This record gives sequence, structure tokens and C-alpha cells, in this order.
Amino acid sequence: MPHEFVYALSLCYLIYIMNLKNKKSGYITITLVSISVIAGVLMLDPIAQDPEYHQFIDRRNIFSIPNFWNVISNLPFLLVGVMGLYRIFYSHKIRLIASIKAAYIMFFLGVSLVTFGSAYYHLWPGNMSLVWDRLPMTIAFMALFSIIICEFVSLNLGKVLLWPLIIFGVFSVFYWYSTEVKGEGDLRFYVLVQFLPVLLIPLILLFFNSIFTETKAYWFLLCAYALAKILEYFDEVVYNVLFLFSGHSLKHVVVVLGVSFLLKAYSNRQTIHSDT
Repeated sequence: MPHEFVYALSLCYLIYIMNLKNKKSGYITITLVSISVIAGVLMLDPIAQDPEYHQFIDRRNIFSIPNFWNVISNLPFLLVGVMGLYRIFYSHKIRLIASIKAAYIMFFLGVSLVTFGSAYYHLWPGNMSLVWDRLPMTIAFMALFSIIICEFVSLNLGKVLLWPLIIFGVFSVFYWYSTEVKGEGDLRFYVLVQFLPVLLIPLILLFFNSIFTETKAYWFLLCAYALAKILEYFDEVVYNVLFLFSGHSLKHVVVVLGVSFLLKAYSNRQTIHSDT
């Protein structure tokens, strides 16, 4: 069967099943996408880290800080992360699901730690420092994925998946680095951790209803993430146009804006219903 026919058939099925707009359709679609992506990625040959990844265009040393803007642009992560933790522990202005409070804590804790991990990496770019850049991002990402599952799909499922997701995310980073040290770099598990949720979250938002209002904040965060990836890819182009900032430093700012919008939504949203 030609690949083009398979792709066309899959697209028609997806359009059809999305029109059904019910949980059963969502479960079927998410299961099929998950199995297809996992199988597809694992069938690939090991993916080594490209050494060119560490070669950022903006390497200016300002105030004796190398790669100044790529380092300093991480500070807002600490601000929004600590603000989220403060609202959870002290002001209690965040409307969350009490039984998965740990997931929200891990999300904002991970966001806070991005400041230190990413700043460290950009001071001395390399595979070893990249580990500490990726770890907090992975923790935040997996915690957020669990939160979305709890709020949209199933509270019990999200609770069960929280720690396995975080543990697997951490494992994927250390597994990648251990293979790089051996000269057999393999990013496949990390690729799954980073990109499979990006594929599944929009499907969850489309097929399932949240127990809260303000769900557009998740769409805004997804768009910010997509824009950040574009800015990262066109790092040099953006720098040549703006000169003061590169695509990578703006990537940090854009992601922080997305998280800030989500934090605001968490504070303003209302409960619609309690069953997930």
C-alpha cells in the first residue's frame, strides 16, 4: 500500500473522528497516535546530539559574562516559577485540583530551576552542561502533561502517571548523556519525552472538556512553545535582523510569557464540574 494512501487515509480518519467530539473518540485517537509515534521513534537508528547545537550565534561577553543574553534571558523563569510556588503555598490564589497539588508544585519548581540549569549551560555550552539544562525542563513538561490529563481526561489516570512520567523524563536525559559519553549518542527517549506530549496535548484539548474555565491558556502556551522552537531554529537569522537579541535568547522570553499567561489563567479560572 503506497505511503501517500496510508497518510491520506489516516488524515481522513482523524478528521472524521474529531467530528465525533466524544471521549471514546479521544481515547482511540490518542492511543493510535501514541503507539504510532513510539513505534516510529524506536524503529529509528540512535540519534546522537549534533555538536553544532552548542554553537549559538550570540557569544558576546558583557560584564564578564560569556554568552550574556542567552544566560541573562533565563532569569524570568525564576520569577514566574517562584510566583507560581508562592501562590500555591502562601497566597492560595491558584485554583487547582487539591489531590494533585504535587503536580502543580513540580511544574513551577521545574520552571524555577530552568533559570539555573539553562544559565549554567549557556555559560559553558556542551553535552555535560546540557544535562542540567534539560532536566528541569523535562520535570516541568512531564508535570504539566500530568496536570492536563487530570484536568481533561481522568483524574485517576493523571495521578497514576505523574511520577512515572517525571521519572521516565529524568531517565531519558541521563540515558542520552550516558550514551554520548560512550560515543553512541541516543536521543530517542528524550525525543519521545519532548515531542509526544506536544502531539497529544492538542488532541486532549480538542476531544475532552476541562473541569475548569480559561482553557485557552494551554493553547497559548502551546503556541508560545511552537514560536520558541522557530526562534531557536532561526537563531542566526533573528540576530542578523535585530542584532541586540538572538533567536535563542528570545526563545526564553517567549516561553516565559506562555507560562505567565498560564499562571494568570490558573488564578482567574473557575470550576465547571468536578468529574473527570
